[in-house]
Amino acid sequence: MSEDTPPPQEQGPPPEPRRGSMALGILLGAPALYALYFGTTQGIAPDQGYKTFLAGPAAFIPIAVYLAVAVVLAVRPPTSRLGAGLLIGLGVFTLLGGGICVGILAQMRSLR
Repeated sequence: MSEDTPPPQEQGPPPEPRRGSMALGILLGAPALYALYFGTTQGIAPDQGYKTFLAGPAAFIPIAVYLAVAVVLAVRPPTSRLGAGLLIGLGVFTLLGGGICVGILAQMRSLR
């Protein structure tokens, strides 16, 4: 008996390259998050008269909105690279924000 080998299957078109720029997401993500964060949380400090039950959690709402948008963009294939850049931008925001906060707190301690 002769062995029948299946004919070679043609491969489909190459996968479409991912669109969006990760670098753009990083470069625009962190400054946009700073602008969103500081623009929406002004006046919520207890000493500024904003005394509601949302005064504490309101500081996290801009970050949650940014995170939700970044995850949605990262999951969709056409915008996955931009979404990944925005998520990296969130890490940059956290790293720089933490460094600035620690620097300010260290200065305040040395002034006493």
